[in-house]
Formats: sequence, structure tokens, C-alpha cells
Amino acid sequence: MNGVSGRMGYRQHLVRSILAIRDAGGFELTDGTKVTVRPLLVGRSEAKLAEIAAEHGIEDYTTDLDAALADPKWEIYGDFLVTKARSAALRKAIAAGKTIYTEKPTAESLEESLEIAQLAKDAGVKAGVVHDKLYLPGLQKLKRLIDSGFFGRILSVRGEFGYWVFEGDWQDAQRPSWNYRTEDGGGIIVDMFPHWNYVLENLFGEVESVYAHASTHIPERWDEAGEKYTATAEDAAYGIFELPGGAIAQINSSWTTRVDRDELVQFHVDGTHGSAVVGLFGAKIQERNATPKPVWNPDLEDQIDYDATWQKLPTNDVFLNGFRQQWQEFLTSYVLGTDYPFDLLAGARGVQLAEAGLESSRTGAKVALPALSLD
Repeated sequence: MNGVSGRMGYRQHLVRSILAIRDAGGFELTDGTKVTVRPLLVGRSEAKLAEIAAEHGIEDYTTDLDAALADPKWEIYGDFLVTKARSAALRKAIAAGKTIYTEKPTAESLEESLEIAQLAKDAGVKAGVVHDKLYLPGLQKLKRLIDSGFFGRILSVRGEFGYWVFEGDWQDAQRPSWNYRTEDGGGIIVDMFPHWNYVLENLFGEVESVYAHASTHIPERWDEAGEKYTATAEDAAYGIFELPGGAIAQINSSWTTRVDRDELVQFHVDGTHGSAVVGLFGAKIQERNATPKPVWNPDLEDQIDYDATWQKLPTNDVFLNGFRQQWQEFLTSYVLGTDYPFDLLAGARGVQLAEAGLESSRTGAKVALPALSLD
């Protein structure tokens, strides 16, 4: 596990996924076989690794990635590094023949992400890319609605994601400073459009085109040492995505917005037969025969209580942490030798959408997304 000293690598991948599986004694496959895990921590700081290992009862850690990859005892390489460091490490893991499970984006450019996917295919290396938001309870409820035909023909999707990230001067920023520097791999399009790509393509169909506008609303921020720096990466992006069948998705992503909604991410889906609003956990619906009939009249106060016309969906399942659930699905696929859908080509499609979004913002044009394939 390379990069577990970072926020996401530590909290979600190590503590809430791999260690949760380990501490539960593993998990069972349908035939009763139990899959267990043992982590090897890899990073640059031996002191940080030793501290994490001691806190969580982990026996194995090293600062020598090459030695770890050369040891056949360790079967899977997990990558949770910053984006700029990822592709070089993935190349090493592929050359070593390791199975790969990696965060996204898988590379800084579409060309390189396709090259890495091709290298893995040619080497016969199995790979999985994190698609964590598909496993949010709210989006799992949305998937069930779609599969049941609840919406009829889907017309549109509106997404709102984000929150206010403090500038770092009078109050510490809650995101790392590199997020706001293009030269360090930062920017909200590179960060979030790969997420929106897999959410849209797995729920509604592959994105056919994008029109996006990126903005750097806060031009100066303060880093972890309290030093002022110029924000060279965008902190907000406003995207319109064309989907199969004429449906349109509009998603705003922003680190410069104050939240006035139930959760930090929310999707509103409208269809001919019904609509739904879902977040990380919650979900509510409005069916066609329960839809109110507003009439626009600016001279009279509206008497309809719109909130009361929505029905809250029950939580009929016990949902695992989304990162853990996907880890267990990937480990199951690895043990059984089955195909895994969220592979490096899926990761490349996320990079493709991010590149297209940046191009659209630069040129002011709508950018089409051709289908990707490997030789």
C-alpha cells in the first residue's frame, strides 16, 4: 500500500478498508471460502510509517518500493500517491507483474493513461481503479431506482458538489495546498471530472460531449507553512455533459461555495415518470401522479409546500463503507480470476473527460469524447 500517510490513503484505504477487513477476520465468498489480507506499508518517511504501523498493529513497512515489488509474497500493489507520482509507480508495478488497485486519475494525461493501460494489458496484469462514489448509499439507491424503471425516460441530471475551503490565512485550509497549483497536479477538474465520468457512465451511459467553464475564484491562498502562494489551478468548474438518448447532465464542482443542501454532494434526476434527489446517504422521490401543479404568479405567495411533496426512500440495506465494499469486490475478482469492469481503460476515460473539460474551458467550445479502446 503506497501512499498511506496521505489523508485518503490512510483513512479510507488503510483504516476503513484493509484494516477493517483484517480485523473482521476477512470476508467470505459465496462458496464459503474466506479471503484475508495482510498489508505492507510503503512510503518515503520511515518515521511516519513506523508510527502508523505501531498504532494499528501492522508488522510490515518499508521505504523501498522496488524491494517490495520484487518480493513475491506481496501480491497486490495499491497506489494512493499524489497524481504526479502515480504513473511512474504504476509502471514499476506493471513491470514487476503485480496486480494493481489504484486511485484516480491514473495519469496526468490521456495519452499516458492509455499507455499505462496498454502496458498492463500486454503484461497480463489485472488492475482495478477506485470508483468509490458508485458505492455511496445514496447512489446505490439511485441505481436501484434506475434499474427498476422508476424514471421512465431520463431527461436530465443536475449535480451540486463542493463546500468552502478556507484560504489558509486566518483559518487553516482543509485541503492540501497542491490542490490549487496546476504545476503540482492540482485543479478541481482533474480531481472531480474523473469521478463524474464513472458516475455518469455507470448510471446513465457514457459521456458523449462536454462543455465546461473553469474558474479560479480565489487567486491567492496560504500553504501549510503559512506562506502566501498564487493559486494557478481552478477552484470551481461548471460542466454540461451530453448523455445517450438526449439526456443532459449539469454538474457544478466548487471549493468556493457555502453549502445550503442536505449533503456535500447532491444529484437531482428528472424522468418522464418520476424524479429523485439523492446525496451521500439520503434519497427522496416524487412520482408522476404525486407531482404538484404549480402556476407562476409573482403577485401571490406560493402556497405549495414543495418539500412535503417528496417521499423519503427507506434504507432497506446495511451499506458497507464504499471504499471497503469496492476493495472486497476487487479482491473477490482477483481470487476468482474474473473480469473486473473498473479497469485502467475505465480510468483512462476519466482522464479523457478531465482533459476535454479543460480544453472546453480554454476554447469555449463543446468537446466530443470519442470511444477509447486498446490495441
